[in-house]
Amino acid sequence: MGNYHVKSHDGHRDLTKQGADRASISKPTKAEILQATQEFMAGKTGSVKIHRADGTFEEERTYPRSADPSTSKG
Repeated sequence: MGNYHVKSHDGHRDLTKQGADRASISKPTKAEILQATQEFMAGKTGSVKIHRADGTFEEERTYPRSADPSTSKG
């Protein structure tokens, strides 16, 4: 299972695999990166942690949705 983060970087948003140096995807807006992330994660199992522009944690999404633990509050 891959762990990814969506963070702001130099005026755009990046999807980066945890531990990687380079972004897998980069888009200018949050809406665009979230759409691209959904497409990128199709067929993959993983967790995406989404961060606000200030770097604080906002939410976590699990792909595929069926892999989301049923005991979590989210």
